[in-house]
Amino acid sequence: MRRRPPDFRRPARRRLSNAFWWTLCFVSVLLFVFVLCKGSRIESRPVLTRMSYRNERIVEGLNVTEEMLNPSSIVRQLSDQISLAKAFVVISKESSNLQFAWELSAQIRNSQILLSNAATRRAPLRITEAETAIRDMALLLYQAQQLHYDSATMIMKLKAKIQTLDEKMSSISDKSSKYGQIAAEEVPKSLYCLGVRLTTERFRNLNLQRKLNEKKQIDTKLNNNDLYHFCVFSDNILATSVVVNSTALNSKNPERVVFHLVTDEVNYAAMKAWFSMNSFRRVTVDVQKFEDFSWLNASYVPVLKQLQDSDTQNYYFSGSGGDGHTPIKFRNPKYLSMLNHLRFYIPEVFPALKKVVFLDDDIVVQRDISGLFRINLNGNVNGAVETCMETFHRYHKYLNYSHPLIREHFDPDACGWAFGMNVFDLVEWRKRNVTGIYHYWQENNVDRTLWKLGTLPPGLLTFYGLTEPLDPSWHVLGLGYTNIDPRLIEKGAVLHFNGNSKPWLKIGIEKYKPLWEKYVDYTHPLLQSCNFH
Repeated sequence: MRRRPPDFRRPARRRLSNAFWWTLCFVSVLLFVFVLCKGSRIESRPVLTRMSYRNERIVEGLNVTEEMLNPSSIVRQLSDQISLAKAFVVISKESSNLQFAWELSAQIRNSQILLSNAATRRAPLRITEAETAIRDMALLLYQAQQLHYDSATMIMKLKAKIQTLDEKMSSISDKSSKYGQIAAEEVPKSLYCLGVRLTTERFRNLNLQRKLNEKKQIDTKLNNNDLYHFCVFSDNILATSVVVNSTALNSKNPERVVFHLVTDEVNYAAMKAWFSMNSFRRVTVDVQKFEDFSWLNASYVPVLKQLQDSDTQNYYFSGSGGDGHTPIKFRNPKYLSMLNHLRFYIPEVFPALKKVVFLDDDIVVQRDISGLFRINLNGNVNGAVETCMETFHRYHKYLNYSHPLIREHFDPDACGWAFGMNVFDLVEWRKRNVTGIYHYWQENNVDRTLWKLGTLPPGLLTFYGLTEPLDPSWHVLGLGYTNIDPRLIEKGAVLHFNGNSKPWLKIGIEKYKPLWEKYVDYTHPLLQSCNFH
């Protein structure tokens, strides 16, 4: 018998081999899937057990019943209806639909009674007793939707309500700022009365006139650099008196203390009379008026030229600045007073002095501060307490850093400091021409683009790199607008009532007023006649 050629036998053997291998692969895949599924079922059982255990713990921790967990729970259905109905009650009242709000409220009470009765008897709520309440509530909720009390309408109404409340709040805030500013700027009748009576006394009392003419002994002390020289620039007689009196009463050597007071022509006679007729423990007090300073003119003082400018006056008084409405806090007459800017001309005011402590008229001295004159300023001009801690600010809070002049010359995170109690080395001041630096920045701020208001921003620019930080206990700030830690007040040498709530005003913070009032002699005849109390 003849054999077949090889090419006919080989394909049959190849087909048999392929079928075997495909079958083997298929069986292997089935075994793998079977093992995998079995392992997954085995591993999933503990997870289910853990989840079940966790749910049981949650149910135990909360006041949850089996009925509430039931998908068809009547209690949960009633509770959901009550929650939705309460929202619709509020919306219907806002829409002045009081009748519908009353119907919803009545149905809410009925549903709540059903839930309360079921909880009292500790039995599930039956569908037969809740069916009527559920249906009636559903009809009311459907009616609410027909009245367009849907979610979209609710959201729109709430947005409108929020916008209205924001506008009201903004209006109230503006009014509050305005009235607070007016109250802060107000000159109390008692202070006005005191000024008038003192001026009258100044020209009527011959003995007082004789005292005013006796200057020889005073003049020798005014230029003696071995004494402690303090300066105050103010038109407030009583506030200045408190500064002098508190310093004198707490001084260890009051006879070495010299006060240089500068006021305006309106208050000069009254200020002069008050400090001539009252004694402050042998403290020397000299009173001047800035109108007598021949060097104080618009050609030398750029700020004086700006203050005489009509645009500047409109900005501060009428509120019609070039960039629109002027903020109320900028519209304060004190920013137009030369007394507020005179602190930058202390070397010119006192040409013979070498060191001076500058004090604001809204401070109180609590202990001897002659130690300020022994502090080494390390070649700096200004000794001041820094205010960049806690809620106080750094340079970027006071200056406009979008302006290239500010951005290029000053670190925005530089620590600010406070006016109100400053030690000035007048020798270094003159050597470094600090007043010239002040003039430079003031001339570049004609359009108020570097800073908006006040004397602190130009002070920060003028004394940048020339300020020596002092111990914070020398000068405690904030008693005119915020709460201060009592421990800081107790340790403070100088307490500063900076802010609108001055202690001599009705809007002063009551708990801090006694710190100031204890240096006022309310038994003085002139104070009694002007109703100071």
